[in-house]
Amino acid sequence: MPELPEVEVVRRGLEKEIKATPFLLKFEFRRKDLRHPIPQEKLNQLHGQKIISVERRAKFLLFRLGSAGFISHLGMTGTWRVLENADEAQIGKHDHILIYLGKQSQDLEPKVLVYRDPRRFGIFDFWEGNVKNLPWGVDLAPEPLTDEFNEEYLFKQTRKSSRPIKSFIMDQAFVVGVGNIYASESLFLAGIRPTRRTRSLSQAECKMLTRKIKSVLEKAIAAGGSSISDFKTFYGTPGEFHLQHFVYGREGQACRKCNTVIKVKSLAGRSTFWCSRCQN
Repeated sequence: MPELPEVEVVRRGLEKEIKATPFLLKFEFRRKDLRHPIPQEKLNQLHGQKIISVERRAKFLLFRLGSAGFISHLGMTGTWRVLENADEAQIGKHDHILIYLGKQSQDLEPKVLVYRDPRRFGIFDFWEGNVKNLPWGVDLAPEPLTDEFNEEYLFKQTRKSSRPIKSFIMDQAFVVGVGNIYASESLFLAGIRPTRRTRSLSQAECKMLTRKIKSVLEKAIAAGGSSISDFKTFYGTPGEFHLQHFVYGREGQACRKCNTVIKVKSLAGRSTFWCSRCQN
């Protein structure tokens, strides 16, 4: 599943294309639902309006058109790409949503954004325009790349739980967007074993962990995300951050820092990677 860096990479690609052709000419829906029904009538009311911005909240892509808009969640296998024209030969069976864009509201040569989702776990929905009131977002926690997510916040939150720290920082109720890959990498760089109980972390360790989470996410975004399965950027190229992984996906290999063999175990149903020497 795409994590925060991958979604942010897609957002930036969408933003670039939409800035050049900002008018939403029309939607074309090739099925009635993804994970949930698509409210086609409400979405079609947006035809002809200008897309002002493409934002991100957690793993949601938010398309703002005045006071309202629409949202997209990629689920497990969702991707966006751009076509310069609506060539039917380039549309596949898993391409479920087409968005026609133009430089003006009556453009005769539209550009097409295409949403592909083989497993159909994604979400596409109308959005009232309030970031704090997403239809599928419930009460989202702070973004990890904002000032709100800091050592004081993490230290205070860890006093309330005795869960393993890796499970804790992956919980969207405490911080959004830190998935399995980036939780493993951040904990390694902070020198903290993923099975450590949250209450055992000192304030100094919380400071280090918040710094490493921010650093890892920023580097992953700059590298285009991690292409460890089928993720590709908006322009169809693979991300390259997986080439920089210290522990994730490297079980049985030598630690890049100390040569100890990287271990893996299941923690809360997720594969968890760490170095027994570098992480305490």
